Amino acid sequence: MSLTIGKATREAFGQALANLGAERPDIVVVDGDVHNSTRTEIFAKKFPERFFNVGIAESNMVGVASGLAASGKQAWLSSFATFIMCNAYDQLRMSAAFPCLDVKVVGTHAGISIGEDGPSQMGIEDVGLACSLPNFTVVVPADEPSMHAACKAVAAKKGPAYIRAGRPNVPIVYPNGVTFELGKANKLREGKDLTIIANGLMVAPALMAAEELAKKGIEARVLDFHTAKPCDHEAVLAAAKETGKILVAEEHLLHGGLGSIIAMSVVSQHPVPMQFVGINDTFAESGTPEGLLQKYGLTAENIVRHALKF
Repeated sequence: MSLTIGKATREAFGQALANLGAERPDIVVVDGDVHNSTRTEIFAKKFPERFFNVGIAESNMVGVASGLAASGKQAWLSSFATFIMCNAYDQLRMSAAFPCLDVKVVGTHAGISIGEDGPSQMGIEDVGLACSLPNFTVVVPADEPSMHAACKAVAAKKGPAYIRAGRPNVPIVYPNGVTFELGKANKLREGKDLTIIANGLMVAPALMAAEELAKKGIEARVLDFHTAKPCDHEAVLAAAKETGKILVAEEHLLHGGLGSIIAMSVVSQHPVPMQFVGINDTFAESGTPEGLLQKYGLTAENIVRHALKF
């Protein structure tokens, strides 16, 4: 299966944010001195009076954004996923989640695919942390088109949200555009033998794995579970009842990630056998994105291997 490589989701986020800024004068942006990496610089160049660089001070950044939201603005803040979610978690909890303010948090450079920068800058627990914040919507777009759609959807819903973005260019899984609704998974492929549920960077490998499984006579349904919270329990129930087996693939720690969310939904509705592909209780190291994804099993080949265990 051949997929066209598109832009990085962080790049798509930067452009989507600038587009939103042109449509909505109430949008303001706060960044932690990494705007050339998070790509909020695109917004900053167009709307300098609505852009605030607070320096390398993530906790303060959340406080500034929350204050702006409390005064009636829609505040978007961005930094590397690990910096904003790990360094400023208490501020996110008490300044954004607790008062349920219109603060949109975008964590870029998430996962081990950041590559050579190493484990100190790899956000591998960010989705679990974000999902633990009451009132937060949590979204992990798979490609450039879905990131644009995700930003529009998140902007239209008042309240705090977290969007995950990655560093590398990724395959386009929606070449003909995307229908995007928060809390509703997208079915990318039909199948009756098992369901592969994935989000973010792992959606493309899930599709590739389904192609390989089809050659072995196994038809896999593929769901892009772009919204980790709220969970699409209807899609999970349908997958469990109609295919009888579920495999979850994510570029995140297995503990607390999408697999945990899906497992909780499965066991409470219609228990079926499950398999999980993700980062298994470890930090990665510095290396090329391709090498790291291969070493830690975040590949189509490993999805196939796990599927065959059924």
